[in-house]
Amino acid sequence: MKIIYSIVAAAALTLTSCSDFLDRPILTKPNDENAWTTEENVRLYANHFYSDLFPGYGQGFNTDGASLAGYTFSDDVVWQGNQSNFTRAVPVSQIWSYSTVRSINIMIDRIQNRMTGIMDEAATNHWLGVGRFFRAYRYWELVYAYGDVPYYDRPVADTELDELYKKRTPRNEVMDKVFEDMEFALANVRVNDGPQVVNQAIVAGFISRIALAEGGWQKYYYKNNDRAKKFFELAVKAGDVVRASGRYDIVTDYRSQFTSENLAGVKDVMFYRQYDAAMAVKHSILSIHNMSENVTYGPTADLVKSYICNDGQVWQNSDVEAATDFTTAELVKTRDSRFEASFHDKPNSRNRGSFLYITKFLPRDVEARVSAGGTPGTDFMGANNTTDAPILRYAEVLLNWVEAKAELATLGGAAVSQTDIDNSINKIRARPLAKAAVDKGVEKTAALNIGALPVDPERDITVSPLLWEIRRERRMEMIFEYSRLADLKRWSKLQYMDTERNPDLLAGGWVNFPKELPGDIKTGVSVMKLNGQIEVYNPTDPDSQAKMVGFYRYAENKDRLPFYNQPNINPYLSPVGRTQINDYEAMGYVLDQTQGWPQN
Repeated sequence: MKIIYSIVAAAALTLTSCSDFLDRPILTKPNDENAWTTEENVRLYANHFYSDLFPGYGQGFNTDGASLAGYTFSDDVVWQGNQSNFTRAVPVSQIWSYSTVRSINIMIDRIQNRMTGIMDEAATNHWLGVGRFFRAYRYWELVYAYGDVPYYDRPVADTELDELYKKRTPRNEVMDKVFEDMEFALANVRVNDGPQVVNQAIVAGFISRIALAEGGWQKYYYKNNDRAKKFFELAVKAGDVVRASGRYDIVTDYRSQFTSENLAGVKDVMFYRQYDAAMAVKHSILSIHNMSENVTYGPTADLVKSYICNDGQVWQNSDVEAATDFTTAELVKTRDSRFEASFHDKPNSRNRGSFLYITKFLPRDVEARVSAGGTPGTDFMGANNTTDAPILRYAEVLLNWVEAKAELATLGGAAVSQTDIDNSINKIRARPLAKAAVDKGVEKTAALNIGALPVDPERDITVSPLLWEIRRERRMEMIFEYSRLADLKRWSKLQYMDTERNPDLLAGGWVNFPKELPGDIKTGVSVMKLNGQIEVYNPTDPDSQAKMVGFYRYAENKDRLPFYNQPNINPYLSPVGRTQINDYEAMGYVLDQTQGWPQN
């Protein structure tokens, strides 16, 4: 069955609503009174959650939550001028949405209460498992954003005011329910239910993500090791289910996973969103990153420095020739292959934030064509992009699995073995290289040896060397996907985004302006040397041009506004809006503000 999310959604949306159904049923269309009669109707209903929960590259010009465009706020990204900031005040209207939760609860309720005898036990449990997985996924999104949130496990009528205006359920209670939903889904969702829909392994992959994240929040933010262990163990269990399925592997070069017109059958990609021009399901991610468009954000010098050299050592201690040369063309040859696969191999002023253009999601032939002076082509302009979007990759599951094992080792569990590393990080490092990359001199990165971990002078001393390297691997592997800010939060490391503490966050790629881009030496250009010294171009100084060699730094870049250890600001959790607090009060109820934010 070919699933194009938006088309299927249109067929299913008539079955659900956040308000009451019309009094007079429409007999020629599915509605709440006549829809719950076949398994196929349940399938159609469930299909509309895919585009809600898994946006991929978005659709049309809507890129909310999409890879690349949706994740430009972290220590990986520098903006030209003012840096994007954390929320610093309680907004008027920001609040969670429960429409998806209500729709999912309707699905679960109707299967339980209206479909007795219609499906056999296995089918019933499968669809309950699908519904409970969707509910777990959505509640994790809410908890990640807000912490305590009202929990509902059934549809609530608009007359049930005490329920509609209930207090926020404590996070641990919500996540215990999420845990139960995930375990039920893991035990009951079918091993195979057709292409482009969730199955047991895909559910397990997402569970590894959610459970690892909650384990981190519990260990590092809430300091609750017992609860952390519970979720880390589930992450390992889920990862084991994926690995044991035998369906997935690391056999495709890195960049091709993000630039393919058809990800069907690609073993590296467990779950993806399909795009199809014939179905008018297209996106626009590449149209704003097609080498011909100007963008005002790009990779930070901090990110560039974090890439491991291909001998498996950090640049400060590497024996690779030219390891300390940060010229982009040299980085391509000396760093992990994912660097070349993610960025253009020459400085480019069309990335005004960094001069290092992001090409991870752009097909290589389009990059080459534009670099040679051509145009991207119609398919890579406007909302005409049709490359498929990977949503869950096997590499992430392997990294989730090994990180959870490493965390459990700090909580009394078994030590991570070399075999564990070989089955995860080293398996990923051994993936094939694209011919175009090999032609540039790119090499595979040496295997990680657990008995001889890199000695990184920049390591956060509160993080063990092994966890530091696992986190580095994740950063390189998941760059500009969903995870970096989420990872910093679950590690309780948002201080990494403090630009006053880390000036590398205000600089981008390395540029030898006199040699590579002499025409771009102008007012507003500055560079940061390896020792942190900043050189600002001065047109009145005849020697200034020659000094313009270093990490590009727009001279007017401003520090991120203070957010860490500030009174009445909690960058880890979002506040709810004053309007909603007032609405509760008007109805005679109290909505408590998020932890760390002022009530009034």
